[in-house]
Amino acid sequence: MTKLVIQIPCLNEAATLPDTIRDLPTHIPGVDEIELLVIDDGSTDGTSDVARACGVNHIVRFRMNKGLAAAFMTGLDTALKLGADIIVNTDADNQYAGSDVGKLVEPLLREEADIVIGDRNVRTLQHMPPVKRWLQLVGSWVVRQVSNTRVPDTTSGFRAYSREAALRQTIVSDFSYTLESIIQAGKKRMAITHVPIATNEVTRPSRLFSSVIGYLKKSSTTIVRIYTLYEPLKVFTLTGIVTFLVGLLISLRFLFLYMGGLGQGNVQSLILAAVLMIVGFQIILIGLMADVLSANRKLSEEVLYRVRSIELRDLARNPESESVNPKKEPVGIGNR
Repeated sequence: MTKLVIQIPCLNEAATLPDTIRDLPTHIPGVDEIELLVIDDGSTDGTSDVARACGVNHIVRFRMNKGLAAAFMTGLDTALKLGADIIVNTDADNQYAGSDVGKLVEPLLREEADIVIGDRNVRTLQHMPPVKRWLQLVGSWVVRQVSNTRVPDTTSGFRAYSREAALRQTIVSDFSYTLESIIQAGKKRMAITHVPIATNEVTRPSRLFSSVIGYLKKSSTTIVRIYTLYEPLKVFTLTGIVTFLVGLLISLRFLFLYMGGLGQGNVQSLILAAVLMIVGFQIILIGLMADVLSANRKLSEEVLYRVRSIELRDLARNPESESVNPKKEPVGIGNR
């Protein structure tokens, strides 16, 4: 018996949520049960009441806004506790065509992938401003390089996870889960694929960032941070070698001038060269230490995965247990 949970993170989406829910399928070949889960990220417009009126099966409500990444991870955790075999994430602004949920889960049902990303074909999105479209394409290319994946639309929030893939997700970013989850999945050697999807007309501007500069800053910071988290030795070694080589070149320049009798006027260059070479060497040492910490982090992630698995197994054996029953969590989950 295959159970699908469609999670919808929401922040003040009372106006668009009904259309989003209305477009979602109630039956998919190969899926025995479909349930809807809304994560209300501290909305003040009655989003939870609208979700309840629309017949949503489960509602998690934060008392304060925690951000999209936190809402996404809470959704995964709750869906797993609800017994989901497949979890689909979609946006509440009705950006993605709900009818494509079936297309999204097909590779998972065929056991061909762990994660499936909906590809909006950003190049053809006429409603997206040219600058934003270009940034999306460049950003997706960068993420593909650092994650060693082939996902063409890395910022798409329309995606499906197998139970195993969801168990291994550990998002640490406060900004968004889209980029980090793909880089993380690529580094963990998960099978990621993509399928073409349709999109609806824009109902409101993006709330993730207020300007292009803000988007660039947050996205680039997320990419660098996550890549460094998973490849610290590469990052610090490369940085250290470049710094050391710059110092070495400056020292060679001083030596050349000194041999020509001009060394006295360039003592500052010698000092700068020494500082850069020492700093470069120290950065390489930091990289070695970071690599050891990275190994410990991988062990911690494996422990977390096993704890989650045990917790879910206990829940399956004892559904009424307060320690594992999502209905009893303080964040507040309501059932239809």
